[in-house]
Amino acid sequence: MAELTQNPKVSVKAVDLIKTPWALIVAILAAVAVLDPGNWSEVVIFAGKALLHTGQYILFAVLLLSYLKATGAEVMVARAFEGRETRMIFLAAVFGGLAPFCSCEVIPFIAGLLSLGAPLSAVMAFWLSSPLIDPPTLLITAGALGWPFAIGKAVAAVALGLFGGFVVRGLMRSGAFAQPLRDYKPAGCGSCGSKQDDKPVWRFWQEAERRQRFRSEFVHNALFLLKWLALAYVLEALLVSYVPADLIARVVGGEGILPIVIAALVGMPAYLNSYVAPPLLAGLTEQGMSAGAAMSFMIAGAVSSIPAMAAVWSLVKPRVFATYLGLGITGAIIAGILFQMI
Repeated sequence: MAELTQNPKVSVKAVDLIKTPWALIVAILAAVAVLDPGNWSEVVIFAGKALLHTGQYILFAVLLLSYLKATGAEVMVARAFEGRETRMIFLAAVFGGLAPFCSCEVIPFIAGLLSLGAPLSAVMAFWLSSPLIDPPTLLITAGALGWPFAIGKAVAAVALGLFGGFVVRGLMRSGAFAQPLRDYKPAGCGSCGSKQDDKPVWRFWQEAERRQRFRSEFVHNALFLLKWLALAYVLEALLVSYVPADLIARVVGGEGILPIVIAALVGMPAYLNSYVAPPLLAGLTEQGMSAGAAMSFMIAGAVSSIPAMAAVWSLVKPRVFATYLGLGITGAIIAGILFQMI
């Protein structure tokens, strides 16, 4: 006891360790092992498989980011966005609709883009549209709910990206979001003490200082993304195991605007990926769920969920986080109302 009091740094480090995502993951899994031991292996396997699948995106994003930092190519990325914000918003919204990423898988790429200085408006456009649609999801949605619904969702994906991108652009011009990132600071950024190179050095491995920067960037970024996405998928496993998606979706039946709004609010934290949602919603629409509520629920659930929000919260400041959620819910409600009217 005396040693701990005489060395407060030990207790401070212990408290910091308890507050880490790793500690929370251990606590959650320990609670499942005690309260529901028969389901513990399923939770671990589900989270492990999901993380392993996303790991390829994490690895690619971290390698790319570390390479750009080590070579000094982030200067070129920053210059590519100068004076082209409107074009980038359009491209980000369109390409986001083609990217096969869910709301969790897109996090590594968002982290890399923001850390390289890409404007938040274009990043937000990609962030909102990317989880909504991709070629396989389009076909699955068309098979379960028909081509009008699938095309409507694809149009809504691009429209939501444009809506979010231009809203954020307007807010940025009024002085908001000067620094969107929270604590995600790539190692070595600003620590070298030298000015950025005008031209990238593509063969960075020929210089010891650049090799060191690549290693530090890789380790720092990989650990940051890995710990938060591991927590995200553990939370996702809990939702899948203990909160049936059909039970959540049944509360949004009925006609009118109110069910559409409720569908968006319920769909936002629910786990309902783009492959599970179409067959489930097809059954619910046969039981009386309106097409507008189904569209609102699907969009809100795809844009974000509790697992994705855990990763987003770790990445950006609260104001950006609130804006992301607000744009997602608002866009889902508007899409549901318009689709219902059409």
